[in-house]
Amino acid sequence: MKSGKFTSLTRLLATSVTALGLLAAGPALAIDSIKMLVPANPGGGWDQTGRGLQHALQQNDIVKKVQVDNKGGAAGTIGLAQFVNSSKGDGNALLVGGSVMVGGIALNKSPVNLSQVTPIARLTGEYDVLVVPASSPIKSLKELIAQFKANPGSVSWGGGSAGGTDHIIVAMIAQATGVDASKINYIPFAGGGEAQAAIMGGHVTVGLSGYNEFAGQIESKKLRPIAVTSGKRLPGIDVPTLKEQGVDVELANWRAVFGAPGINEQQKKDLIAAVEKAVRSKTWQDLLAKNGWSDAYMAGDEFKTYLTNEITKTEQIMTSLGLVKK
Repeated sequence: MKSGKFTSLTRLLATSVTALGLLAAGPALAIDSIKMLVPANPGGGWDQTGRGLQHALQQNDIVKKVQVDNKGGAAGTIGLAQFVNSSKGDGNALLVGGSVMVGGIALNKSPVNLSQVTPIARLTGEYDVLVVPASSPIKSLKELIAQFKANPGSVSWGGGSAGGTDHIIVAMIAQATGVDASKINYIPFAGGGEAQAAIMGGHVTVGLSGYNEFAGQIESKKLRPIAVTSGKRLPGIDVPTLKEQGVDVELANWRAVFGAPGINEQQKKDLIAAVEKAVRSKTWQDLLAKNGWSDAYMAGDEFKTYLTNEITKTEQIMTSLGLVKK
């Protein structure tokens, strides 16, 4: 065989082997890697959401590598500022956020806001639970409200960042029970771990957050749940609502992911497609069930419209409650 023919045959065989290898490997992933920023300290709801999504994306071979970084503080606005300033045009970047951030932006008069990022998808909804330490003399919501009305400052409320869902719930409870919202003694924490330690140590009178963040301590009887913020009792959780105990307050905390500023339409579509595959997976659905989260998936332009309405509604609530001045 002449060397020219041998070379051509070798190249043909090499090309065929490479093609077969690509076929065996399956279609290429639209997104090979994602860098996800969680604008809160480890242990809280945003961190659980980000790491849960990371697991679903990688476990189901949707994205090969997902890196999660934490940057907490000021209801997520510190992380938001970092994300806006460092990820422009990056189609491989995601930011976790939600209703807490909407309130935090208004309260902190943040120079950056959610109009500067790209709405990708709302993921979950979760109601709060109010808890007291097992050693607390307060045994019920009725007793808590009685103390709150008699001496508002004597009741310290421990929750997430100032201006977030937890803070708004406390202000709504004040309004519903005739307490001046300006007298609320609210102590914000940047992460779920810090809040748990303060509540368990008796450093605050009452704590509130998503049920899952306190589930272990509730089950071990270290914390006593006295109310949930849902309209009806949560499935499998025998804790009375605020409403059925005479406090007309109902509010849920939603969580979502956002893309970087200035990404193009194809990058946006690829991120939405990856996230949608993840939330449809059994991995994610099992996480929802485990954490008691509701599936609130909404993507793209529909989510963008929802977000605009939520920002307006939250600002109106916070202004009416005196948390934000016009």
